[in-house]
Parts: sequence; C-alpha cells; structure tokens
Amino acid sequence: MSPSYRLLHAMVRVRDLEKSLDFYTRLLGMRLLRRTDYPDGKFTLAFVGYGDEDSNTVIELTHNWGREEAYALGEGFGHLALGVPEIHRACAVLAEAGVKIVRPPGPMKHGKTVIAFVEDPDGYKIELIERG
Repeated sequence: MSPSYRLLHAMVRVRDLEKSLDFYTRLLGMRLLRRTDYPDGKFTLAFVGYGDEDSNTVIELTHNWGREEAYALGEGFGHLALGVPEIHRACAVLAEAGVKIVRPPGPMKHGKTVIAFVEDPDGYKIELIERG
C-alpha cells in the first residue's frame, strides 16, 4: 500500500439534516465544511469535521430527500470515536441539550481509559474518549 493513502471520510445517512448538523456542529464542535444539494438525485451531502478536508478525516452526512422512516443501522457498524478534553463536562453539556447518553463516562472495561457513548439524532453511536 502507498504511504500516501489516507482515510478521507466516513458517511452516515441522516433523516433530518438540520438536526444532525446542529448535533455535530453546535454540540460536538465540528464545523460545516461544505454542503451541496443534488436536486436531480434528490439528496444533499454535508461534510463536517474539526479541520480542513485536505489534512483531516471528516464525516459525510447524506440526506435523502423525502425519507421519513428511520434507517436500519445494521449490526456491522459500531461507532465513530471523538477525543475530548473533559469527558464529564462534555457529557453534561450534551445531556443538557437532550442528547442520549448511552454509557456515562467511566473507565473502559479491562482498562483505564475514560470513555462514554452518546447517540446522534439518528441513533448512531459516538464514543467519547477523554484526552488530556
């Protein structure tokens, strides 16, 4: 494999793009990097992340227009992981905003790393990992 290979983005399908953008930008602190509507295909792509796509991996939020029913999340997908400096504070802010805390902050099983799990508006799991 080439050392110039790099993971560019992970894609998740979302039902309510505005609700998802609010979650990832306002609540998780990412920036909306770009957003494009595709009227002929009846979908919108929005890319969010913590830095420029040229040097950072980002998340592609795909919104298929007119979709009312929830997506089946499947059993193959696990979660996205984010490093956070103060995990207890981050979870408190998220809980106050109505975000579901699936696993409260605490040491991971069989380890010392402090983690928590939350859900985005579509039920995708986001692991928070405390980083100094």
